[in-house]
Amino acid sequence: MFDTRQLEVFATVARTGSFSAAARLLHCSQPAVSQQMRALERQVGGPLFVRTGRGLHLTEAGRILAERGSDLLDQLATTHQQVSAIATHDIGTIRICAFPSANVSLVPAAAAILAEERPALRLELVEEEPPDSFALLRRGEVDLVLSFSYLDEPQDEATVNGMLSVPLLREPLALLVPAGHRLAGRERVSLTEAAEERWIAGCVRCQRALHQACGAAGFVPDITCSTDDNLAIQSLVTAGLGVALVPRLLLSFLQHPGLTAVEVESAAQRLTSLYTWPDLIRLPIMRATVDALISASAKA
Repeated sequence: MFDTRQLEVFATVARTGSFSAAARLLHCSQPAVSQQMRALERQVGGPLFVRTGRGLHLTEAGRILAERGSDLLDQLATTHQQVSAIATHDIGTIRICAFPSANVSLVPAAAAILAEERPALRLELVEEEPPDSFALLRRGEVDLVLSFSYLDEPQDEATVNGMLSVPLLREPLALLVPAGHRLAGRERVSLTEAAEERWIAGCVRCQRALHQACGAAGFVPDITCSTDDNLAIQSLVTAGLGVALVPRLLLSFLQHPGLTAVEVESAAQRLTSLYTWPDLIRLPIMRATVDALISASAKA
């Protein structure tokens, strides 16, 4: 059996190409690294490195160990994270990572349901957007992720590999305009009617969706400002600096009285899903949390 500490040191040496560089990254001495590598070479029964001057080159055995050892370390890390997460749940805590508009709407609604059904359950909330939210789940820092994508947006399968996905919400987009705007008061408008407007854009993914929707309507949006802050978007539109195309979920917390939302004729939609690990969904408190989010989404 391999010693995981030796594999970690070996992976660092293989990546950096020297014992001294590995020692600096691992915050230990070079002799300690050399000692670990000698012990590992004794265990495998042969050399893992060829020393040429000041440099190191992997032998064929070293190359195979570098490839397979890295996969093994990743699997061990993932297993450790999931076991730790399950141990955390034994004391009744669920850690949720959601994007901003979900943290303002879906998560509080689900939390209210859980407060009635499981008053002892503790929720820890984190705010992050994909793909960073998935990285938190992989590192075991959260247990459940609420993520969004836009219709026809390709999904990076490697990012969500091994995760359980549960669709929650499919939202049409709405046009935000200031009160008194020529389109305000209309029940429904086509995007082509806003072709000459200036636009306030959201996050990078939201900007791509805006360009795609406007492109389907036959024009390129004149984006004069962009921000990830939903309240800032509302303020900018209210101030008359442009109009904005936003998911319907944002309408549940409009705070500016000088703002109007109008339905648009567009195929563009935002899709919201939750992601967790299959093993975690077997836990009663995780199942209850997922059910609460499904119920909250149905009422959104």
